[in-house]
Amino acid sequence: MDDSRRSFLRNAGLTAFATAQAAVPGARAAQEAKQDLPATYIFFNEQEAAFIDAATARLIPADDAGPGAREAGVPQYIDRQLAGAWGAGERLYRSGPWHAGEPTQGYQLPHTPAELFRKALRGIAQDVRKQRGADFEALSEADQDAYLTSLQDEKRDLDGVPSDVFFATLLEATLEGFFSDPVYGGNRDMVSWKMIGFPGAYANYYHLVDRHGMAFDQPPVGLADDGRGRMRLHPMRMAADTPAPGTRASHAGAHGGEKGE
Repeated sequence: MDDSRRSFLRNAGLTAFATAQAAVPGARAAQEAKQDLPATYIFFNEQEAAFIDAATARLIPADDAGPGAREAGVPQYIDRQLAGAWGAGERLYRSGPWHAGEPTQGYQLPHTPAELFRKALRGIAQDVRKQRGADFEALSEADQDAYLTSLQDEKRDLDGVPSDVFFATLLEATLEGFFSDPVYGGNRDMVSWKMIGFPGAYANYYHLVDRHGMAFDQPPVGLADDGRGRMRLHPMRMAADTPAPGTRASHAGAHGGEKGE
């Protein structure tokens, strides 16, 4: 990974993580899927899943620095969020009126995220076949990049969804899935946290208060992890008597949460 891409991912990761942490805890169901099982989808159909898998792999590709979006389970993260409360638009204002808004006004469409993805992916399937004569996942990486760029730069209609709005939503969800706590289904094996040096959900660093000039070299800890490689059955209810790694201090949890619009 070159320095520019590393800087982009580091800055994007901090933004995505801060957004997720600021949201309401518990609004999204915790994802505890086994990471060694084949990819399964509960929202996307086969055609949609193929596009999401290929597209997210181009937005954050694997390289010499480490795995990309595909390897981090980002497609499964997006699938689970769309099948849940966020996909249903639980926290969206949906009473209209619906007018084109200014760039500073954010999302202005009547569609829930699930509706937006379903419509846009249907439009993309037709559009890319018309333009390229093949499904998106069958294109070369260069052609995939060119098509995604066209979605970002243009405002083509994708079955009622502006292409630039869909691209922005897809990119945001991809970054969230890559950098969020693994309990939500992405960031498999905490690959992004390891890459940018983020320690994860340590509750406190009490045992390090009096130690100066040292590197923090403990592995990242997630909401469902007690720091010793054990998974919590109820990650949102952290046990008060669980000691932090290497200490007798209590280990309380950080907050995860739902994506807001």
